[in-house]
Amino acid sequence: MSAPTQSPLEGLDTVDWADLHHAYGSAADVPGQLTALLSADAEERHQAHNQLRGNVYHQGTRWQASCHVVPFLTGLVDDPGTPDRAAVADLLRAIALGDRDDTHLPFEPAREFARAENVTSTDVAAVVDWLNSDNEDGDGPEESEAVAVSWDRDAYLAAAAVSDRFAAWTDDPDPMIAARAAELLSWFPATRSVVARLMDIPAAEGNQVARASANLSLGYLAPDASAADDRLTALLAAGTFGVQLTAAVALALRLGDRIPDAGLQILAEARDRADEITATAFPVPWRRSRLGFTALALYRIGLSP
Repeated sequence: MSAPTQSPLEGLDTVDWADLHHAYGSAADVPGQLTALLSADAEERHQAHNQLRGNVYHQGTRWQASCHVVPFLTGLVDDPGTPDRAAVADLLRAIALGDRDDTHLPFEPAREFARAENVTSTDVAAVVDWLNSDNEDGDGPEESEAVAVSWDRDAYLAAAAVSDRFAAWTDDPDPMIAARAAELLSWFPATRSVVARLMDIPAAEGNQVARASANLSLGYLAPDASAADDRLTALLAAGTFGVQLTAAVALALRLGDRIPDAGLQILAEARDRADEITATAFPVPWRRSRLGFTALALYRIGLSP
C-alpha cells in the first residue's frame, strides 16, 4: 500500500465545525479529536477515539457533524502511517452505517432513508435550535425523527462517495482492515470492479479472515454473477474451515436449495467444529456469529435447525 500524497487530514480547517452539531453541542472539538488520532501517545489516541465516537456516533445515533467526519477517517485509514488503523476503520463503519447488521442486507438506501426525503434546511435548523436549548419542554419539533434519518442518510452517502477507496483496502497488509473493507463493500452498490475485488482476495495464510468476510459479502451482492458462484464453490475446498463455512453460507444465500452437496456437508459440520470459528479464533468483523450464519444458511435452504 503506497503512502498518500497529502496529509490524511487535508482540508480539516475548511469545515465550519463550530457551526455543526454533535451529541454534546458544537462540533468545534472534532478537529482536535481527529488530529489526536495521529498522536504518538497511545493513551491520547484512545481518549480521542472514545470522545469522537461519543460525539458523532452517540449510542448509534448520527448527528449533523457525523457525515463531515467520514472523509477524514477514510484518509486516516488510507495512510499506512496512521496508528491503530483497524480501530479507525471500525469507527468509520460505525459512523457510516450505525448499528445495522446483516438483517438489513441487501441494503436499499431509498427505502431505508425514505423519511428524510422531504427534510429541509429549515427543519434541520429547527431541530438544532431545540437541541441547543434546555430540552425540557417535550420531545422536540415534529421534524426531529425525519431530521435524524437525514443525518443517518448523510453519513451513509458520505461513505458511499468514497467507497472505491474501501475496495482498495481489500489487499491491505493488515488482515483486519482487509476484512473490514470486505464487509463495508456489502453495503454499497456492487459494481463489476467491486465484485472482482471481493472474488480476488486469496485464501492463503494471512488472508483467511479477509477471504471469509468477502465470502459473506458475496452472499448479498451480484446475485446473478455466475463467476461469484464458481469462486465460492471452489472455496468449499479451501484449507481453512472458516473460509469453507462462509463460502457455504454465501452459496446458500445465493442459491438456496441448489447449494452444492459439499456446501451442505460443511454446514452440517459447523457445530462440531465450532472451536475453529469462534470470534477469537477466527475474528471475521460481522456482527452475527459464524454459527449464527450457519443457522441462517440452513433456514435459507429450508433446513432450519
